[in-house]
Amino acid sequence: MARFASNKRAFGYSERSGFRYKLKDMRKEWNGLTVGYDEYESKHPQLDPIRVGPDPQALRNPKPRVEFINEKIEIPIFDLNTLVFNATPKAIGEVGTVTVSVS
Repeated sequence: MARFASNKRAFGYSERSGFRYKLKDMRKEWNGLTVGYDEYESKHPQLDPIRVGPDPQALRNPKPRVEFINEKIEIPIFDLNTLVFNATPKAIGEVGTVTVSVS
């Protein structure tokens, strides 16, 4: 049965510089390289930024404020035979209108 070399007979080569190190002194970096103990660099925090969720600005199922106002409307009447504006008779009616205000 085959065995692996250990202790004083185990050497490895740095994948960054090519220098020879004892295998027990080598370390594996975050990017997968096996390097010597003096070449090891930990992962910088900016390479793994904190994920920020969406900014909650919108409302779920928003509805505008609705107000019902009764208005009196006066509409001038034209004489259709002569096409002359007749200011005295007016059609008057009450109409409910809806105003929407968003706050």
